[in-house]
Amino acid sequence: MHREAHKRGAFDQVPQLPEEGAFYLDNRVMTVRKLFKKLHLWLSLPFGLIIMTTCLTGALLVFEKEITALVQHESVASVPDQEPLPLSVLLERVAEKTPDSVEITSITIPTSPHRAYNVGLSKPRRAGVLIDPYTGKIIGPSGRLAFFTTVRELHRWLLDSMKPDSEGIFWGRVIVGTSTLLFVFILLTGLFLWWPKKLKGVGKRLKISLRQGRQRLFYDLHAVGGVYVFVLLLAMAMTGLTWSFEWYRTGFYKVFGAEMAEGGKGDKGPKKDKRKDAPREEGAEQAKLPASHIYWEEVVSYVREVSEADYPEITVKDGEVEVPLAGLGNIRAADSYRFDKKTGQVTEYKAYREAKRDKKLRGWIYSVHTGAWGGLFTRICYVLATLFGASLPLTGYYIFYQRKWGKKRKAKSGSKA
Repeated sequence: MHREAHKRGAFDQVPQLPEEGAFYLDNRVMTVRKLFKKLHLWLSLPFGLIIMTTCLTGALLVFEKEITALVQHESVASVPDQEPLPLSVLLERVAEKTPDSVEITSITIPTSPHRAYNVGLSKPRRAGVLIDPYTGKIIGPSGRLAFFTTVRELHRWLLDSMKPDSEGIFWGRVIVGTSTLLFVFILLTGLFLWWPKKLKGVGKRLKISLRQGRQRLFYDLHAVGGVYVFVLLLAMAMTGLTWSFEWYRTGFYKVFGAEMAEGGKGDKGPKKDKRKDAPREEGAEQAKLPASHIYWEEVVSYVREVSEADYPEITVKDGEVEVPLAGLGNIRAADSYRFDKKTGQVTEYKAYREAKRDKKLRGWIYSVHTGAWGGLFTRICYVLATLFGASLPLTGYYIFYQRKWGKKRKAKSGSKA
């Protein structure tokens, strides 16, 4: 008899847990608490599935670069004793295999001798070609995989696509942005509802019960588990909003003492390349090489000699060299060199530490949003946090269902027995 009563009352006690541990200052706090409880529930019900989708796709994108490198075979199988071929030779090899309407825009040279070089192309967007620097053999295309393109579009725009003659994606961006903004409020109200009356009660509230039935477990996973991932989810949401709303982005930059650069309109969606391949003419050059490409080898050698930074790769463009800085923090931090396109002489050096605040902040926003700021450890933490974040709507729906209809079902089954 006692055991049956215990089982029957296990979940009935769950809704009362927040009330037992809430901090009551006066009736006004109680009113605010009731209001937050209703808002937390009724905002989560319609937007929970969108929040879950955003979290799941975010988890998939954390290790996109590593997965893409494996699929596209960026590693060179064997490293011969000879030196890599000159850059001009490698670029001409790519030019021979590229449509005549496509321009070669850059080449990325990894520090590791076991990685292929990446030759950037003008179209389609983010397109490139991987080439073995020792043999000149083209390994295959580089760029974002179709799978991750779909995941990214789902993450940012719910697969909404740009309409013809449109400035950008609207509804998908607004829906994701609105759900993310509400997610911030849901997280804050959830923490408020969880917070104990006295600080010394925090320890007890941080425990997840495994022995008091399934209903209690689901409640603890939702309430207590949400507290464990609160900081990471809040950081992801608040940085992610800078891609959704211009008013938020402007305010976010001002908070950190930065002004948005002109043209920084945010995320309007993937750019459409309106150019089409021109018909091939006999004897025509098959790809347009920048006139300055004959100096790229010389400029790279100069940068290697003078740079004191620890860098994973060097990227050469027409008139510019970018040297990304290795280490933790802003993963988009980079020194840059400008050179004369006609002579190859380096004319300007810009250190990252001297970059404008808005440029640094833009890199930090991306680094914090993706979890890359702390290396492999934080990225793993982000994956776990986003997966747990995706489970919060599910456990929330379960708790709501049990409170709304669970008791009625138990009462009916008890009367039949």
